[in-house]
Order: sequence, then structure tokens, then C-alpha cells
Amino acid sequence: MCTETKAQSNSETLVNESDQTLVESDAGQTSSGAVPGRQGTRGKLRHLSRSTQFVICATIILGLTMTFVGNLVSQSIEDATVQTAAEAGARYMEHFLEPFVQGLTTAKELPIETIQTIDHLLSSTSLSTHIVSVKIWLPDGTIAYSTDKSAVQKHFPTEEISQALTGKIYTELDNDLEDNTADDVEDAFERSLNIPLYEIFAPLREAGTGKIIAVGEFYETAQALQREINNVRKKVWAIVGTATMAMLLLLFFIVRRDDKIIKQQMDEQARLHSNNAALQHKVTTANREFSRINELTLRRIGADLHDGPAQLLSLILLRLEELEGSPGASDGEVLEMIRRAGEDALNEVREISLGLALPEVNDLTLHDALVLLAQRHEERTETRVELELDTLPSDVPIAHKICIYRFAQEALNNAYIHAGGKGQKLSAFYSEGLLEVQVKDAGVGISTEKPSVPGRGRTHLGLVGMRYRVESLGGIFIIESAPHTGTKARAQFKI
Repeated sequence: MCTETKAQSNSETLVNESDQTLVESDAGQTSSGAVPGRQGTRGKLRHLSRSTQFVICATIILGLTMTFVGNLVSQSIEDATVQTAAEAGARYMEHFLEPFVQGLTTAKELPIETIQTIDHLLSSTSLSTHIVSVKIWLPDGTIAYSTDKSAVQKHFPTEEISQALTGKIYTELDNDLEDNTADDVEDAFERSLNIPLYEIFAPLREAGTGKIIAVGEFYETAQALQREINNVRKKVWAIVGTATMAMLLLLFFIVRRDDKIIKQQMDEQARLHSNNAALQHKVTTANREFSRINELTLRRIGADLHDGPAQLLSLILLRLEELEGSPGASDGEVLEMIRRAGEDALNEVREISLGLALPEVNDLTLHDALVLLAQRHEERTETRVELELDTLPSDVPIAHKICIYRFAQEALNNAYIHAGGKGQKLSAFYSEGLLEVQVKDAGVGISTEKPSVPGRGRTHLGLVGMRYRVESLGGIFIIESAPHTGTKARAQFKI
């Protein structure tokens, strides 16, 4: 079974725990400093979604606005309807009454015959079905004729008379039957009928000159007009209510959609913040550990130099001293031994230097650097490396290029040491900004137990150095190995 070891860190857990601690502390401070009476409603509103909060506010604002608009439109329609009906009735009554008031140009009262004629016409014609009372006013506010005979020749100062004397038609819908004050004695008769009425004041003119000589007032039943106004008001409120609900629903769906988008963006931002915090912690840890690995590497190099070339050089010096103190010994044998020791020391120094010296990769593309690495590894180890290189970007940063070169070099060295160079393969792929480099072999595999702890041997030290070298540039290091199936080392970078 394949065992996979990935470069992980505890930063995500630390971030989550710290965020949770901050949230709990903020919540504790809010709850400790809150006023229960005032904060209760605000707390409930804050727990609602933004779309719900918007609908509540929009309902209040649109409700008040549409109520004002509905009242305004209803009142305007009512006024227009009453005015239209009044003007039609006023024109009719002008033609009906004007022939009877021509004598008021010289007299202050109507003849008895004229009064009787008007009474007869009002009671015998179709006017009696909707006209309940008629008055004729003189310009000074005196009633010259009235259906209620008790009001004749009485004087009442009224504003409506003044408006009608200027040539305007004045109308008023009077459906407040209970408001009968002392100042309203001039229409006490009409109010006593207990039916909704609207009164109309129309100027009455002198034939030929057009001079206003009197004002005609008549009261018309308003049941039919009121029914029509109520029907219109219902239609207006139905339209206003429907429009309000349509706007609320439309705004709700728009805000809810935007709310979802904002929430997704906030969640994505929080996720990116968490990932950035984890990555920053990982990079910091990698840099710190990489410094420690460098120190261990320097110690290992020192040990290799001490145990290898230094010992051989010491042997050479010792044999030279023996040669000087033993003139009878065979010079040829001693010199041959010294020559072999010097060659061995030189070879070991070259081997150590070969691992330290980095070829000039500044002027090479990543593709060419990996090809050069494979060739040098084959020459040094007399093994074969299979190459599988995708089309790689030509503008890879030099830091990434060196890191990838060292990663592949160490991985190939491990493949040679532990797998004898069997099945060595170096691969590199690039797709949608992700660069991945792999080195695998067909050896017996390595133990991946606790690979992040620097071990006593070269293998674990190399693995830890590879991992922190890759992670120091924000990459991901992965080791996959299983018994008798070989080992695969992978490094991934966002380029």
C-alpha cells in the first residue's frame, strides 16, 4: 500500500484557535457592556440576514411612501371627480335658475310668483330625485330663495359666496352629518336630512351683460358619487399595494442575490486569509528549519572532510616522515603508496566539491538546467536517467530554478544511493500556473516514518533539507514510497 507524506503544518489549527479565541473575547466584551433593553432588538436584527434586514427597512420606508402616495392620489381623484360632477351640475342649474333671477338687478327679493314657479319645477321635474335643496344668495349674503322657507331673507356671511361672486364654481362634499355647530344654521335643514350631500355654489349672471347678480346654491345627493369615489379609491389602493409588493419582491430578490455574492466573497476572503496565515507560518518555519539544516549540512561536510581527505593527507605526511627516517626502504613502493593516497584524497575532495558547486543556471532555462543535471548525474554515477519534460515556462525566477535544481539533484542522489540508480526518472510538468517536478526510482523504497525529523543518517537529513527548501518558496513537498515499489519525490510550485 502506498504511503504518502505531505508537507503540513499546524498553522491552520493555530489560526482557527486564535480566531475562535478572538471571537469569544469580542463576544464577551459585547455582552458585558451591552444594555439589555436597548441591545436586545439590535441583537436580533443583527442575527438576521442582510436581505431580511433590507426587506424590513424597505417595507417601512415604502409602506410610508406608498401610503402618502395612495392618499394623495385618492384625494386628487376624489377632488377631480367631485369638481367634474359639480361643474356639470352647476352648468345645468345656471341655465335653470338664471331666468328667474333677472329681476334681482333692481330688487332685493323675488316675486311670490317666481318663488312658486321654482318650487313647482323642483318638485315636479326629475331634479327632485337628486336635488334636495336650492338657495339663491344675493351678493350681500342674504338668501333670496330657499327650499327651507325659514331661511329666506336671512343674512349669513359665508366664504363660498365670495368665491362664487368672483366667477368660480365652488363645491364641497359634505358627509359629516353629525358636525352641526351653531355657525352652520344656514344649512341646518340639509343636515337634518341625514344623507351624504355635496353642495355647489355657482354664479348667476345678468342676461346680455354677464354681470354676476346672484349666487345659486344647491345640494345634490352624493350616494352614487360616493360609491364611485369608493370604487376608485379601492382600485387606487389595489394598484398601489400591488406595485409596492412587486417592488419589495424585486428588491428582495436583487438584494438576496447580492447578499449571497457578498457572503461568498467574504467566505472566500476568510478562506484566503486562513490559507495565507497558514502559508506564512509554513514559510517562516521552513526558513528557520532551513537555516538549521544548513548548519547540519556544514557539520556533515566538515565530518566528511575530516574523515576522508584529511585522513589520507595525514597518512601521506606520516609516510613522508617514515621515508625520511628509513633511507634503506624501497623508495618506489613508498612513493606509489603516497601517489595512490594523494589520488584518493583528490577524488574525495572532488566528490565533496561536486555536491557543493552549482553550475551556472542563470543563463539556462529550467528545461536546459534539468537536462544538464541529468547528464551530469549519469556521468558521475554511470547510470541512466529517463527524462520526461513538458513545455516549461522560460521565465522561472532564479530562486525557484536553483531550488528545483537542488531538489532534483538530492532526489537523484538518493535514488542512486538507495536504489542503485534503478528506474531513475526525472519528470517536470506545467499546467495552469502549477509547476510540478518528480523524481522516482524502482528501488526497495524508504521508510517514511517521521521523515520531518532530522535523523542520524544522510537520508533523513537530505529529505528534511529538500522539504524545507521547497516550502521556503511556498511550494509543497511530497514523498510517496512503499516497500519494493520504489520512491517518488514531488515538488509543486505556483509560478
